[in-house]
Amino acid sequence: MRVIAGQFRSRLLQAPRGLDTRPTSDRLRETLFNVLAPRIADAVFLDLYAGSGAVGIEALSRGAREAIFVEQADAAMKAIRGNLSVLGIRGSYALEQRGVAAAIRRLAEQGRAADIVFLDPPYAEGSEYDSALGLLGGECRAVLASGAVVVAEHEKRRDLEARYGSLARSRVLKQGDAALSFYSIEE
Repeated sequence: MRVIAGQFRSRLLQAPRGLDTRPTSDRLRETLFNVLAPRIADAVFLDLYAGSGAVGIEALSRGAREAIFVEQADAAMKAIRGNLSVLGIRGSYALEQRGVAAAIRRLAEQGRAADIVFLDPPYAEGSEYDSALGLLGGECRAVLASGAVVVAEHEKRRDLEARYGSLARSRVLKQGDAALSFYSIEE
């Protein structure tokens, strides 16, 4: 696994050992960032279920102002810290080692807002999509900056809801066995 483009291009990243983490493929990350390219510069990027941190690190490499990594697992958080350290990334990130729902609520309470939110829960944990997207489109909508985009990675054969509160799906991109569903606030 490597950083695809930007300041840290071609640098290798480590993933946590074992099968608990399924890193987003290089090809799917490239597709994601091709779509997000006009939004990345100076953005606050919220990486939910961060795993190795590869997606948030890619955002930093491409010019995001800050990445907020949310990950509950100790092994994954260790991998994120290691990847940030090896790349020499300092001061442009925050780590939230807690469950995603608790982290979203905490960020809302702190008045923190993200321009881009990426979520990639374990595919087997389908209820995590409903929980996270429901919070972002509902009671914790304040976590989304004006014009924010929310992107959920999921299995291609799994259809996410078209709406989660005020979040409306605008696009689905399928690649291999995975898909990316794009959401934005719609009144």
